[in-house]
Amino acid sequence: MTTLTVSTAATGAQPADCVVIGVSASPVGPVVAPGAEAVDEAFDAGLAATLGTLGFTGAEGQTLKLAAPAGLQAEVVLAVGLGKTAEGGVATDDALRRAAGVAARALAGTGRAVLALPANTAEAAEAVAMGALLGAYTFTAYRDPGEGQGPVGELVIQADEATQDEVTAGVRRGSVIGEEMNRARDLINMPANHLTPEAFAATGRDVGAAYGLDVEVLDEEALAKESFGGILGVGQGSVRPPRLVRVAHTHPAADKTLAFVGKGITYDSGGISLKPVGSNEIMKRDMSGAAAVLTAVVAAARLRLRVNVTGWLAIAENMPSGSATKPGDVLRMYNGRTVEVLNTDAEGRLVLADALVRAGEEAPDALVDVATLTAAMRMALGDRLFGVMSPDAGFRAHVVDAAERAGEEAWPMPLPNQLRESLDSPVADIANTGVRMGGGLVAGLFLQEFVPDGVPWAHLDIAGPAFHEGEPYGHTPRGGTGCAVRTLVRLAQDAALERSGADR
Repeated sequence: MTTLTVSTAATGAQPADCVVIGVSASPVGPVVAPGAEAVDEAFDAGLAATLGTLGFTGAEGQTLKLAAPAGLQAEVVLAVGLGKTAEGGVATDDALRRAAGVAARALAGTGRAVLALPANTAEAAEAVAMGALLGAYTFTAYRDPGEGQGPVGELVIQADEATQDEVTAGVRRGSVIGEEMNRARDLINMPANHLTPEAFAATGRDVGAAYGLDVEVLDEEALAKESFGGILGVGQGSVRPPRLVRVAHTHPAADKTLAFVGKGITYDSGGISLKPVGSNEIMKRDMSGAAAVLTAVVAAARLRLRVNVTGWLAIAENMPSGSATKPGDVLRMYNGRTVEVLNTDAEGRLVLADALVRAGEEAPDALVDVATLTAAMRMALGDRLFGVMSPDAGFRAHVVDAAERAGEEAWPMPLPNQLRESLDSPVADIANTGVRMGGGLVAGLFLQEFVPDGVPWAHLDIAGPAFHEGEPYGHTPRGGTGCAVRTLVRLAQDAALERSGADR
């Protein structure tokens, strides 16, 4: 496990295995970023020239290790590229977050490293701390990482005495959010034979107890008693019954209440509408939305945000069997409405619909659901952006803006009324699927039917960025990413600060 500390000691005087410096790219060659003055001095003010000679440009994600010269108590200097920066070499928080992630990953197996990156504001320190923890992440619960391949042991963030308190506060915020994103990643990466609905619910109960959350778990008997037909219908094909978990952070001085709803399909085979070969291997990821909701509520509690935040985890395993819901079956949802199930692989919207209705009964000031809901959204936006849908243009813009300020990539998507008629059913109040073209938007229109009137609502479809199958980049690892945690936390921070429309 990687630990983060803050130090005001001179960079050159700190014993370490490595000192990390930032380097910007410019038309005239690499530029050493602020924070690395002591390292540059140890190179007789020729560090930039040395890096340029070795072909290092400062491009984002680029790294280069140099033997540390006399004058430094470290063995190695690691230069990490910040990319193009504004005039004066000031890197954005996003660039610092990514660079710290690249550095932490490059330092795997290292005992102690000093991050001499430009982090002398609370915002920059938060970005560096978060990026470092995210970049250092490894999932080794089921394998031996190998000698010297574990995460870096300790990362020291440099601060001036004048800004130490500010930097320390930023590091704490970044650490909390980074740790909770890594918790979400652990849940997403856990195999489905271990993270069953019951085990996921137990994790919610245990984590909630550790951080003072109110936790309620509805098992299959309670779900049946209260007529949660969507969640039960999805889970009835599995020998592992479903759960609905409520986790809540409350603050005695809070004026606002937010409700977050997460899709928690611990494994999605598609049910009777079985997925094709090649589409099953990563379906353990289909609970990424619920993982984001759980850890965002925990982060709000750990940060003591002056807002009430309630998370709803709609958890089930979608399997084919003799007891599974069949295409053409009709389910009666928690609010009494009936749904004709035309495709059992459109199961996420069924569990979310029940949870949205239940969450709405508590009259929150805003309601946000998060789900790996449709392949259509991944086809539309690729693997790094998630879609944001809402009938309230102002609230949709606020969510997209919150994502951008949190360092996540989101895109506003419409809810076209002309697609709604494709959800009409001849035997039920509504069908769970409609036209294929624009399928991600159709899914949003289905969910909208279960949102209480007058409550600002947004649907986040994170099907693309929730799980990364390629090589790591920035602070993003292979596997679960923890997508949407930062956005949800930022929405909670906004509510705690009572940000007005003009502030957004």
